[in-house]
Amino acid sequence: MKAVQSTRKAVIVGAGPGGLAAGMLLASHGYEVDVYEKQAVVGGRSSRLHLGEYQFDRGATFLMMPHLIEELFEMSGRSLDNYVDMQELTPLYSLHFGDMVFKPSRDREDTAAQIARLFPGDEQGYYRYLEEEDVKLDKVMPLLRRPFAGLADYMRADVIRALPKLHLNDTVYGRLSRYFKDERLKQAFTFQSKYLGMSAWECPGTFTILSYLEHRYGLFHPKGGLNSVFEAMAKVISEHGGRVHTSRGVQRVITQGRKATGVVLDNEEQVNADHVVINADFATAMNQLFEPGVLRKYAPEQLAQKKYSCSAAMLYLGIDGAVDLEHHSVHFSADYHKNVDEITKFKTLSEDPSIYVHNPSVLDDTLAPAGKSALYILMPTPNLTGETDWEAKREQVKEQMLNRAEQIPQLQGLRDRIEEMSFFTPLDWEQQLDVYQGATFNLTHNLGQMMAFRPHNQFEEVDGVWLVGGGTHPGSGLPTIFESARISTSLIFKQDGVTRSTKMDAGSVLAGAEHS
Repeated sequence: MKAVQSTRKAVIVGAGPGGLAAGMLLASHGYEVDVYEKQAVVGGRSSRLHLGEYQFDRGATFLMMPHLIEELFEMSGRSLDNYVDMQELTPLYSLHFGDMVFKPSRDREDTAAQIARLFPGDEQGYYRYLEEEDVKLDKVMPLLRRPFAGLADYMRADVIRALPKLHLNDTVYGRLSRYFKDERLKQAFTFQSKYLGMSAWECPGTFTILSYLEHRYGLFHPKGGLNSVFEAMAKVISEHGGRVHTSRGVQRVITQGRKATGVVLDNEEQVNADHVVINADFATAMNQLFEPGVLRKYAPEQLAQKKYSCSAAMLYLGIDGAVDLEHHSVHFSADYHKNVDEITKFKTLSEDPSIYVHNPSVLDDTLAPAGKSALYILMPTPNLTGETDWEAKREQVKEQMLNRAEQIPQLQGLRDRIEEMSFFTPLDWEQQLDVYQGATFNLTHNLGQMMAFRPHNQFEEVDGVWLVGGGTHPGSGLPTIFESARISTSLIFKQDGVTRSTKMDAGSVLAGAEHS
């Protein structure tokens, strides 16, 4: 069936992954699309960063389920393979517990053999974990592919079927404790809660599927960095006649009564539109894009009461020479539970932090000069609701991160090899990239902020406004952000009476999964 084209206009606020995905889908269905991005580059908090001859992904570096991106391109009449060279990572990552290193992969027999050697007796729990999580995924995924507009949505058949498998009365750590006895192995399958900016001891048990997705579908690296995907998305929008405007921010959404009619840009230019799609950080957008008094449910005082994710301090380093670490490596603190509690519960800086090191130059020679490495180091931290004075402690934390990195045998003497360096704090996330409270993973995913209790894809407070990104349903993380764009654009098409491309039929987004 050929898609019926539209003559309507959509303005998209923000060129992050969700905004770009929505722009592709709308432009390919005939909508006049203008994407306005305040920063000079696309990608939002996952944009590209240049330091001299080195380049980095500023934010997200873990890419799972690339078939979702392939589907978005197919829905837009394009093939991802024509834009991006994707390489699967084997192993997924290296996990460092002191002197012990665990390197899981999609090869289940190899991973089980490693578990038997490093964590004797837990290998059967691994197989049971894979089997039971596969059943859970089958039940959970339909809930991530459709909107939740109210409590009535919980009475639908897919929710009723999924409910026994959602494990909402348990935590990620509690669920993993059913499979594994060794604390280090539990950490290997629970650290993914950090993708949501949460503690595994508080994150709902539903999200054990995060580690399972990695073990089932793998992790991938696009040549040139993850931002090459977002740049390709911007290109597709342009190919369909849409426009992506960088260094052009939106000042406010124009409303008449309870309906949006367009936006005012930072230069005071007024742009009329039938639809306004907001991809900006949710809380920041609600605080800044609407005139006082327009919003009630999401007024500033209500937003301040919401629960927000942790943040991250970042080091981007141009390094002389190669680094003998896997593409992804996680280096756990001696007392990981204490470290997580300090970040999320007590909101203090840890004396013994865990850190993540991204070393894409080990397989991608486009990110640094020949024989050199673009290294990215992330340390989870409290968001800005904590008591840390980031202006006063900036240098102290930077030195702490360098000291922690140099404890890794492969990074000994790191300081002497640094040619370029940029340090980014939670305060920088807020001040430079408009991330509310520096909460890099957006609203948390507690039970009161999931599904129907999360901001709706069709914005509740103002007609003609649609939300995409981590601050709406289904939630944070690239796969769910892409799903948010699919859901919101599907709602727009339904409202406008536009016949969707057959590629956008329900369930098609995940159809390629079984063949990946």
